[in-house]
Amino acid sequence: MNKISIGILGLGRIGKIHLQNIVTKIDNAEVVTAINPSLEGQSFAEKFNIPNVSSDPGIVFNNPDIDAVMICSPSPTHADYITRAAESGKSIFCEKPLDLSLTKIQEIITVTEKYDVPLMIAFNQRFDPDFSKVKGMVDEGKIGDLRTIKITSRDPAPPPINYIKSSGGMFLDMTIHDFDMARHIAGSEVKEVFAQGRNLVDPAIGQAGDIDSGIVLLSFENGASAVIENSRQASYGYDQRLEVFGSKGMVQADNNLKDTHRFWDENGSHQSRSLDFFIDRYQESYLNETNVFIQSLFEGKTPPVTGEDGLQATIIALAANKSMAENRPIKISEIIS
Repeated sequence: MNKISIGILGLGRIGKIHLQNIVTKIDNAEVVTAINPSLEGQSFAEKFNIPNVSSDPGIVFNNPDIDAVMICSPSPTHADYITRAAESGKSIFCEKPLDLSLTKIQEIITVTEKYDVPLMIAFNQRFDPDFSKVKGMVDEGKIGDLRTIKITSRDPAPPPINYIKSSGGMFLDMTIHDFDMARHIAGSEVKEVFAQGRNLVDPAIGQAGDIDSGIVLLSFENGASAVIENSRQASYGYDQRLEVFGSKGMVQADNNLKDTHRFWDENGSHQSRSLDFFIDRYQESYLNETNVFIQSLFEGKTPPVTGEDGLQATIIALAANKSMAENRPIKISEIIS
């Protein structure tokens, strides 16, 4: 096998990123089929000369020549597509979430194990070069015994209200990336969650049943803690920062800016603003995670971010929702019992 043949399901923003990366930047994989219900998405795939473009997902699952699927479709389709892909013996890369139900996620994991197909969930922030460097320094013991993790994640603007209504809530939609990152950095499981949420950005978000600002405290089994702060709106751009503190020192990953210039005048110093949003901030991490997935298939190895990682992040998010609703710390055992 010289190349992995891939079918992409869903050509929204993320699906387009993956398709373009594979076609233009990855030599050992090829997109042979792309599925999207709208003509706009199909036209995008046709511009890249994808051989089979359709609105029918069946042509992916029924094609024995397709080795792997990348599921980038709306969240409610994920469980069905994963099941169909597993039953047809295809390796699976899926955007988060696997599902909003723990029972359904367990079923998904079981079906992939039954058919012995790899499943990788797309927590792309793990593959950001700066965050990866922080993780490496923690694992090498350079900061000593882990004490505190601080994660700041603020979007430049909230998503449309229709999206918010079907997202599962901020903790399951946005903060879930931070839950995974904190667990990844800590190398330990969360034992307790305390969360608070507010509507400080847009009253319409509250009317839709969600929050737009939140703070979460995670307590890990290894004694470390993590503080996560989220907002749906930051006037200065996309704000993504990570800090890890330990007995020997501290390491930070700061925001990426539009450029690196700094200007000084009588009013002080000035520099470029943060990048606009996740598409440009995590451009490299999207490419990296796809390369890692494809390489794991060639080597016959388990992908580094599994269905179990998706399950654990969802458990933490559900604990955060329960904590916010009941205004008390929630033990993880209350969610999985």
